[in-house]
Amino acid sequence: MTKHDVDQFAVTREPFYREVAGEIALYEAAYARRMPVMLKGPTGAGKSRFVEYMAWKLGRPLITVASNEDMTASDLVGRFLLDKDGTKWQDGPLTTAARIGAICYLDEIVEARQDTTVVIHPLTDHRRQLPLDKKGELIEAHPDFQLVISYNPGYQSLMKDLKQSTKQRFAALDFDYPEAALESEIVAAETGVDAKTAEKLVQIAHRSRNLKGHGLDEGISTRLLVYAGQMIAQGVDPKSACQMTLVTPLTDDPDMRETLLAAVETFFV
Repeated sequence: MTKHDVDQFAVTREPFYREVAGEIALYEAAYARRMPVMLKGPTGAGKSRFVEYMAWKLGRPLITVASNEDMTASDLVGRFLLDKDGTKWQDGPLTTAARIGAICYLDEIVEARQDTTVVIHPLTDHRRQLPLDKKGELIEAHPDFQLVISYNPGYQSLMKDLKQSTKQRFAALDFDYPEAALESEIVAAETGVDAKTAEKLVQIAHRSRNLKGHGLDEGISTRLLVYAGQMIAQGVDPKSACQMTLVTPLTDDPDMRETLLAAVETFFV
């Protein structure tokens, strides 16, 4: 691997992140031991941003994989490809990370098939190895390599959960939406809207989160609040911005949409 190969995965600009519960120091301690880390929490609560921030802070390249149900072990590890000269091996993102000493972040890991996630096991214990069976190669992970996974435990069915044999290979950090004042600060900083507007958006989100399990699978995430703030900062009418970013994406149920729109109208007349 050349320096260019490493540099293309570098996080060169500091991502905006506000600490919630001492997670920065805890992650740094885990990374010092190259401990695998699992981030657990609802969608849009800042898990991916946190990993990006920590990669920047630690000066490590970051390779992110968005897990999905069609993802195979070969998608992670690599495969042989045909070209004009015959066959050649192409590393997958997990293999690349293990070679160059990157942080490999597998986002929403439970979306992948369980037979796919098994390939990470040798990298998450004392071995820190990755067998490339098709190639007949055994990779010893770079000393700086670390594996990070995330998932939303509140949104998974019993058929879509991590096996205990996988869970117990990771230290874990819980993520949730920040308390109201901090979340308002984040929304204002990320979007450029004034503090009062940010506070109103957060109050709408809190009302929606109280409906989780009572008509909504998930409440409005911090990510969606940022979208709303960005639309408002672009000059869009706040009610229209909220409908587009906070209501329509969340549910197709007409009654629930009316409930959410009523919450919006409470704060943006």
